[in-house]
Amino acid sequence: MADIASGSASSGLFTRLAPALFVVLWSSGFIVARLVAPHSDPLTFLVVRYALVIAILAPFALLIGAPWPKGRDFTNNAVSGFLLHGVYLGGIFWAVKHGLPAGFAGLFAGLQPLVTATLAGPLLGEAVSGRRWAGIGLGFVGAALVLLPKIGGHDAIPAQALIVGVLAVGAFTAGTIWQKRTGNSMDMRTGNVVQFTAALLPTALVAALTESGRFDMTPELIAGLFWAVIGLSIGAITMLLVMIKRGAVVQTTSLLYLVPAVTALMAWIGFGETMNVLQIGGMVLAAAGVFLANQK
Repeated sequence: MADIASGSASSGLFTRLAPALFVVLWSSGFIVARLVAPHSDPLTFLVVRYALVIAILAPFALLIGAPWPKGRDFTNNAVSGFLLHGVYLGGIFWAVKHGLPAGFAGLFAGLQPLVTATLAGPLLGEAVSGRRWAGIGLGFVGAALVLLPKIGGHDAIPAQALIVGVLAVGAFTAGTIWQKRTGNSMDMRTGNVVQFTAALLPTALVAALTESGRFDMTPELIAGLFWAVIGLSIGAITMLLVMIKRGAVVQTTSLLYLVPAVTALMAWIGFGETMNVLQIGGMVLAAAGVFLANQK
């Protein structure tokens, strides 16, 4: 009985702390992208990042004897990894490199909960209540207000960058829904290896065809790579998959509305980027929207 009580307490603690920690970790990804951009080609950076994650997780999974997915489970994990890491993350990095402002990239991410909520009903059978719809809408407005001062010169954005950015967000939506439908039996230790391998192969191919392979071993790049591997690819991604598995996918993805606000706060602390009254108000609205969308 004591073990059961201890397990329930640990699960409850994770449920309470995971959303806030996930938002902080996910938001830091934009800071990492800014930190390493002057020192590496974007897809080349992702190739190294994915390879290191696999090099860490695969021996660990083998050492502890974790079960490896087979058959349909292997295919499902590979599809999720291809969509979530390969297409989404690779697409956003590529689009930003080719002229998509970071503000638009964040705004595209803000569209994702709306798209997910629209598709969750017919594809997952999740009922989206009026209160949750109101929270989703309020969160989107708040996220847009945070990003609005950073959006400018949209007429000059290359069409190909916009198209790839939209496709990347679509891939993230498809990946989260696919993960929710098929990932209940996924072992996080081995499933992540399969997912990152499925992302590594196409990313490496596109990088070889389109980039020079620039990867300068500067202190900034090393620090960014370390955090991208440990904090983001292992920490944040695992938390995302666990939250999708344990809860409603609409409820989980609504947390992304907080990412632009937290990223702006990190940029203010780390790079001295200022925030005006409109952005601060947007942060409050986004937080209120997420709170409303996540109420039972």
